[in-house]
Parts: sequence; C-alpha cells; structure tokens
Amino acid sequence: MKTQQFLVGLSLLNLVLLIFLLLSRSEPAFAKGQSPVLRGRALEIVDERGRVRASIKVHPAETFQATGKKYPETVVLRLIDAKGRPEVKLAASVDGGGVSFVGRTDGTRAQLHADGDESMLRLMDQAGKERLLKP
Repeated sequence: MKTQQFLVGLSLLNLVLLIFLLLSRSEPAFAKGQSPVLRGRALEIVDERGRVRASIKVHPAETFQATGKKYPETVVLRLIDAKGRPEVKLAASVDGGGVSFVGRTDGTRAQLHADGDESMLRLMDQAGKERLLKP
C-alpha cells in the first residue's frame, strides 16, 4: 500500500511539474549581444561536402627554396572553385599588396600588384599571350 501511495504521489508531482513547464513562458533563445571582434589564426568557409571554398590565413615569412627569394609575412584571402582551384587571391604584406584572378585554366589570368616601389598589371590568355602594363 505504501508503494502504491508513493507512486501516486510521484505521478502527481510529475504532473504538477509538467503543467508548470508547459504554462511557464520561456523566451526563444536569441543572442543577447554581439561580439565586437572575431579572432583566430585563420578562417575557412567550407561547402556542404566539407571542401574549403574560401580562406583567410596569415602565412609566416619564408624563403622560396627554388629561387632563394625571401617573402615577408603575408595575409592571403583565397576564393576557391568547386574543383579546388583558387580563382581569386588577395594578398597583403609589408612590401605591398596584390590581387589575382584566374580564368577557366591557370593560363588565363589577370594580376595587379604593388611591390615595393613598383606596380604593374599583367594580363595573360590561354594562348600564352601576355600584356604587361607598368607606369
């Protein structure tokens, strides 16, 4: 008999809690404020298949082994197509900045950059024709 009374009491308590939860007005979960800054070492945006489609990264200073040329620390934004090719690059370093657009193939591209005291626009087509404009 005591077990039955205990179970009835527990059921009534559960019913009271259920009614309380259903009748209590809870507000939808909204962000209470905005974070003024998003900080991190890199940012990648991926598509539904998990492939990186855009990235912003800080590349450390390095020496290109093939030529021995030294490159300073550089921030690079890449926009990448569905095949994994960077179609748009935007780069900035202490030496200057540049932007590059690639066409259907790597041979078709437009590059604009200012490096040190020089600036230039380079246009290339699939046939290998190149036009270089300097001030």
